[in-house]
Amino acid sequence: MDFTVIFMAISTLMLLCSSSSSAQTATSPTSSPTPAPAPAPEFVNLTNLLTVAGPFHTFLRYLQSTKVIETFQNQANDTEKGITLFVPKDQAFTSLKNPSLSNLTQDQLKSLCLFHALPRYYSLADFTNLSKTSPVSTLAGGQYSLNFTDALGSVHVGSGWTNTEVSSAVYSTDPVAVYEVDKVLLPEAIFGTDIPPTAAPAPSPDISPAADTSAGKNGSGSSTTSSPASSSHRIISLGVWNQLLLAVSGGLVLLL
Repeated sequence: MDFTVIFMAISTLMLLCSSSSSAQTATSPTSSPTPAPAPAPEFVNLTNLLTVAGPFHTFLRYLQSTKVIETFQNQANDTEKGITLFVPKDQAFTSLKNPSLSNLTQDQLKSLCLFHALPRYYSLADFTNLSKTSPVSTLAGGQYSLNFTDALGSVHVGSGWTNTEVSSAVYSTDPVAVYEVDKVLLPEAIFGTDIPPTAAPAPSPDISPAADTSAGKNGSGSSTTSSPASSSHRIISLGVWNQLLLAVSGGLVLLL
């Protein structure tokens, strides 16, 4: 009897211990979930930007035909360095007569397109410092560099053949800056250094003031008007003298 009681007591203790350990295992804390990765940054689509932003269709066609648009897009996606583009308007290409782009090879066209980009992001305020460090290398590399000048807040970019003002920012948010220019940037590495002189503007014609002209007209008019009056006065005077002479002659004849 005592043995049975002891056996039951031992079995009960074993059951209690196993259930306790099971409960502890079940209530053990779970590990915290892994946080979701941060979303990838939204890159500026340069093709869409140049299509919508302004009349840049000619330049965009050159970028697409030479595949330079892919180089620009990869550089724009580099958030540490970024890119700065100088985009000529369509009118800049239509007004370009000499030199012509029609005789350029595909490699030269590619270099020409790359010549319009700097491999870093520059805001308008940064151009003041660039004017002190000119020339500045472009994505075309090598001898393809641009010169910047800042005169009283007006920024100009020059390439030897071309000197034009950076007129306005089409888009400027780090890491992408796009600026509109009125002329195509022509590198000396392609077109040479024999740059024709710029024609001087024609002098404006000298135009006399209207007051002087009217005064002159009035003066000449008065002299012209007084001339017939003087002539008629002289004719009348001669007629009177002729009549007096005839009368005197007649009197003398009668006396004789």
